[in-house]
Amino acid sequence: MRGRAPGAGRLWLAVAALLTAAPAAGSEILRVGSKRFTESTILGEILTQAARRTTAAEHVPGMGNTAILFEALRSGAIDLYPEYLGTIELEILHHERADAALEQIDRELAPLGLGADIELGFENSYAIGVRHDTAQALHLERISDLAGHPELRIGLSHEFLGRADGWPGLARHYGLTARPSGLDHGLAYEALAAHQIDVIDLYTTDAKIARYGIQVLRDDRHYFPRYDAVVMFRRSVPQRFPQAWAALKALAGSIDTRKMIELNGAAELDHRSARDIAQSFIDRSGLGASRPSFRERLFGEDFARLARQHIALVLLSVAAASAVGIPLGVAAARWPRAGNVILGVVSALQTIPALALLAALIPVLGAIGTRPALLALFIFALLPIVRNTAVGLAQVPETLRQAATALGARSLVRLWTVELPLASPVILAGIRTAAVISVGTATIGAFVGAGGFGERISIGLALNDDQMLLAGALPAAALALGFEASFSVLEWAVRFRLRMSR
Repeated sequence: MRGRAPGAGRLWLAVAALLTAAPAAGSEILRVGSKRFTESTILGEILTQAARRTTAAEHVPGMGNTAILFEALRSGAIDLYPEYLGTIELEILHHERADAALEQIDRELAPLGLGADIELGFENSYAIGVRHDTAQALHLERISDLAGHPELRIGLSHEFLGRADGWPGLARHYGLTARPSGLDHGLAYEALAAHQIDVIDLYTTDAKIARYGIQVLRDDRHYFPRYDAVVMFRRSVPQRFPQAWAALKALAGSIDTRKMIELNGAAELDHRSARDIAQSFIDRSGLGASRPSFRERLFGEDFARLARQHIALVLLSVAAASAVGIPLGVAAARWPRAGNVILGVVSALQTIPALALLAALIPVLGAIGTRPALLALFIFALLPIVRNTAVGLAQVPETLRQAATALGARSLVRLWTVELPLASPVILAGIRTAAVISVGTATIGAFVGAGGFGERISIGLALNDDQMLLAGALPAAALALGFEASFSVLEWAVRFRLRMSR
């Protein structure tokens, strides 16, 4: 993609922005982000619905971890999101200790154009938990007790494994030598209950602690800081959205620990949607609303937006890959030595894990959202297009090339009028493969805020919600079948036209 003219690059990004943007210009929209776990999703929805009473507001859930939300906030992709004081101090401001007052944290964020305000009323600290039977058998009461049992299998969320206030510091502080494995936080409880692991990290407001009979180990050496829930925001928000900001300020102190556990339980245990839970909370009408049907989830109000984003990601990336991959395939067919290098490089790119590639592209491009997702999809779409173009051209009969040359056709004319048309069915099959692959790969783009049906999948993973997972997976599968059918018809038309022209 770097070989394109700067103007062309800007055009692609402009088209992507238009296709993936939320509703149109005219009235500014307050965009609220949230992380990929139950509590953050619920709080994001509460903030969104509170603001929506006075202002157009949109919730972008399941965006990822702290680093991604922070970059989204700085870049203006979102305007605010729920965060925790300890996380801000240690992960964003890089304090050695997390003991500063909210006012000081807000002042330190100001040079970044950001702020922290609105203490929601509860603290959600990290904790370490084991099954009750394990605790009783091994006499585990404190985190320091784990040092004497390195045989225990520890499964931790990926963010906790990488955080400054997570596993690395905890292991040093308590002298723990075990090697933990990483898994999604939403799946950790089931893995613990199934005896697949013995120790997990918890949030102290998790509703599943009581349900799964988990013993929370006492932080006897006082490692974990306070994690009071607050709102982290762009400094311009109070001026741009004064009425919405006043509505958000009214939420201060409205959610105590008991209430947050109850809200988390409504999602994780009763399987209610975050939107429904937030609406019940905002309306002060309790938590008795019925669970939405699967059809309502599948064809919810976000369906058109997610479909537009998903299709845009696929079409733009495959179009870009075709524009680059076909010339590379031509080069590979014409110059075999160079072709070995081209196919080798493109094949090697295909082996990079999609999530790792997305994570690597964020600092390179200096942004999250559409750009890294498009570039990753472009890279993964290259191989079938380059390979099929080279194979298709290699299959063109030499006698036809010689006949075209005898008729006076120069090399480029022969390529354009004879070789590419004859190879077009094979080339089209490569583009078809790239498109179908891209539909599935595009779901990962939601982890960096690129939208699409992967957004529902990430929410389903965060909430351990099978229906939400299906509501994202089924439309993505339908899109893949739709692209497959469309290209089948197109390939048939190309082959029919070639037969008629002979």
